[in-house]
Amino acid sequence: MPSLKALRIRINSVRSTQKITSAMKMVAASKLRRAQVQAEAARPYAERMERMLSELAASVAGNKAAPRLLVGTGKEDTHLIVAVTADRGLCGAFNSNVGRAVRTLVQKLEREGRKVKIFCLGRKGRDFLRRDFADRIVGDVSFAGKRRIGFADAEEIAVRITSMLNEGGFDVCTLVFNRFQSVMSQVTTEAQLIPAPPPEAAAAPEAGSAMRAMYEFEPDEETILARLLPRNLAIQIYSALLESAAGEQGARMTAMDSATRNAGDMINRLTLNYNRTRQANITKELIEIISGAEAV
Repeated sequence: MPSLKALRIRINSVRSTQKITSAMKMVAASKLRRAQVQAEAARPYAERMERMLSELAASVAGNKAAPRLLVGTGKEDTHLIVAVTADRGLCGAFNSNVGRAVRTLVQKLEREGRKVKIFCLGRKGRDFLRRDFADRIVGDVSFAGKRRIGFADAEEIAVRITSMLNEGGFDVCTLVFNRFQSVMSQVTTEAQLIPAPPPEAAAAPEAGSAMRAMYEFEPDEETILARLLPRNLAIQIYSALLESAAGEQGARMTAMDSATRNAGDMINRLTLNYNRTRQANITKELIEIISGAEAV
């Protein structure tokens, strides 16, 4: 049985931990609102852009002169997986869910005879995947120390991915990230970036738009696509980063709330144990005093 001093030290330690987890919960809650607004505001633009590019890819299918960012290389030999996670932990299974999804996808592709490369966005995903796939990681980006992720960050990542594609580094690019649904729920999502997914794999078309859209280019197709395709890649990455940032704060808020409540339960159990031990010591001392008095 632990001594009273050991129990007091343990209770004070748990109380200190409870104060920290409670403070982290409040900080995550304050950051969550802004991150959620940004993620939800970016969704309509990113979804409509993805839908338009999907329709455009279907309309130029088979055209050998079509840009690689739109239709890919025509092969599926090498896959690049872009894993989006957080740079910090203490957010439950938020990061490990993406890591497990990437691991499952890598194993599936390699069973099919594909070559896999991994590009990590976030320190936690890099550390998780390095254990099993260190030789497949071709790059990583960490946002630790940045107060807010900007569109310029996504553009830099898009430039690196485009360079890898132009150099023949991969044929298909897939984005794996946590999509924010609510404070309690983040859904691990796989989204194909290159080539653009077919229309049936993209978002459902609006009512009354069963026919495929026809596009006219002004001033010309090459000029428009040269600016539109890199921007779309950056937008899809930026949207995933915003979704991940909102999901991270929601997951951390939930995890810290659970940790605070668990610390409270532990304090109650330790306090009860402390009082019982103290009462037992007092009873023992009284028995010794009474026994000594009777012996005299």
